[in-house]
Amino acid sequence: MSPEARWDVPAGGMSRRTFAIGAVGAAAMVGLGAVKVAGADPIVRPPGAQDEDAFIASCIHCERCREVCPQHAVKPARLESGLLNLRTPQMDFRSGWCDFCENEDGGPLCAAACPTNAFRLPAGAASENVRLGIALINRDWCLAFQAMGCHECVDACPYEAMGLHDDGTPYVVEDACNGCGACEHACISLSSGSLATGATDRAIVVVPESEVHHG
Repeated sequence: MSPEARWDVPAGGMSRRTFAIGAVGAAAMVGLGAVKVAGADPIVRPPGAQDEDAFIASCIHCERCREVCPQHAVKPARLESGLLNLRTPQMDFRSGWCDFCENEDGGPLCAAACPTNAFRLPAGAASENVRLGIALINRDWCLAFQAMGCHECVDACPYEAMGLHDDGTPYVVEDACNGCGACEHACISLSSGSLATGATDRAIVVVPESEVHHG
């Protein structure tokens, strides 16, 4: 199923028999560990959805935020992200990155389109005062750390949140990073053909702030 596919209920509604079968199946999958009730992996949310508890309580899975995103950077979470997260919006930086709709009147369109005000943005929300997450570099997968001279992520960053060490390897300026995903979107590690064994994702990814461990 494509990332943009909808989970529509047929026009005739769901019969009690179908509901019962689905409920039993879901319970069995949870019991087997195939589906987690909570999120399996932390999710990077669109602007204004960083208060996870408040957002989950308000989101009605309508997907309007996905539909209006001009960068096509929002997708509905799938089952592997957990039942509580299913069909809630998450950022998809492989498809695009978040420019916080800085060229649009009124700020992020995803927040404006939400019928339940699930996105809680500060007044004058923009890239300077909204943080989606923080970019992390996997040195084992990064081409620059394999002396291949790649710095696509640094070139792509619009907020001066990345730099290069003297040896040409990239680093993230954490205080300046707002998690826009431009670096992850630009990373070519998955398509270069020169990956480290076992690589399953791009060499730079944005994660929620809560997943960054200091010290």
